[in-house]
Amino acid sequence: MSDIGPIHRKEYEFNTGRSGGPSAGKNGQNSSAEKIVIARAPGRIHFLGEHSDPGAGLYLSAAIDRYMNVAVSARKDNSLRFFAANLGERKRSTLANLKYKREDRWANFIKVAVYIFAEMGCPVKGLNFTVTGDIPQQIGLASSSAIETAAAVALKGGYHVKISDMELARRLSEVHALFFGNTPEPADYIAGLFARKDQFLIIDEANLTVQKIKSPFTCCKFLLTDSRVPRLGIDGELGTRKRELRTALDMLSQNRDEAGFRGFAETDLAEFAGNLPEELRRRSLHVVQEIRRVQDAGDCLFHADLPGFSRLIFHSHESLRDLFEVSCPEVDWMVKRAQETEGVLGARMTGQGFGGCTYTIIKNEAVGEYRKRVEDYERIFGFRPGIYEVKLATGSRVVVE
Repeated sequence: MSDIGPIHRKEYEFNTGRSGGPSAGKNGQNSSAEKIVIARAPGRIHFLGEHSDPGAGLYLSAAIDRYMNVAVSARKDNSLRFFAANLGERKRSTLANLKYKREDRWANFIKVAVYIFAEMGCPVKGLNFTVTGDIPQQIGLASSSAIETAAAVALKGGYHVKISDMELARRLSEVHALFFGNTPEPADYIAGLFARKDQFLIIDEANLTVQKIKSPFTCCKFLLTDSRVPRLGIDGELGTRKRELRTALDMLSQNRDEAGFRGFAETDLAEFAGNLPEELRRRSLHVVQEIRRVQDAGDCLFHADLPGFSRLIFHSHESLRDLFEVSCPEVDWMVKRAQETEGVLGARMTGQGFGGCTYTIIKNEAVGEYRKRVEDYERIFGFRPGIYEVKLATGSRVVVE
């Protein structure tokens, strides 16, 4: 579901009886006059804050101009029909069987949104869904969260439901956990719903607030560089990191009332971390320092302190590499090449790590030099990197109703 052109209504026409679409006109399907609601949700970059305080993270984020688009129309039966236009793949389910199924893959994300509105008492019956998108997959840009959000925004528009964006983000996070058995970052949904063009967001998961800051990078581009490193077995590593943080926080909080890492300044950590094993000390130090980096980065952006912002970004990557240990040689190489390029104002891994991609904030005139510097990547590591230029974009919205 990647690399498509602009959104068009014709992409969402269901062409056969199997699709359950508006053109069929029988067997419980809709006539061509039935309304189609199309919503889009952007991918996102967490510039800072990933791998931080579990459940109470502080993020510096922004949406990007790559989207997942979901179209929905009503059926006359209770069937749910899903079509991934980019894949040419169809799935089906029913309202009575609305649950996670491994074989349904991408369609499970749409089910999350359906479940929310069914539980809210909306008159949900049969529905047709089509999904397309151009968010690069599996590199940490929240394409799955964007499918869930786009489907939810489309259903919200179709049923004319009054629900705040923050409440919708909260419900998406809760139902995703119910379906998939893991707790996503609410910040992914918040970024997709609250983003505005050319703005950064400081997202506070602890109290569910968003601060918007206008981007000072008016003469710069944002580049995403996909390392193309196979990311196998990372769930186990990430699960280990989460357990380490929980253990460290339990040990640190024995003689304090703090419920999260945010209550520990770096000096406090030095005082209270004496009994922590070295590995847990490093993980905790990353989290505490990253929280402070997000706070400082907000000040830098507000005052257009680009050198100060740049230092924070590079320090964050070093921390992910050395303290939290979720980077890899290929990604470190790309960040180092960016740092060596005159005109680069920041580069860092983004996403879950162990591969994935980096983002680079770079002056317009330096883009050519950066591209030259990463030409050696394939010769050294055996993977051809993908480079995407993106802009800071507006969040989710209905585009056809």
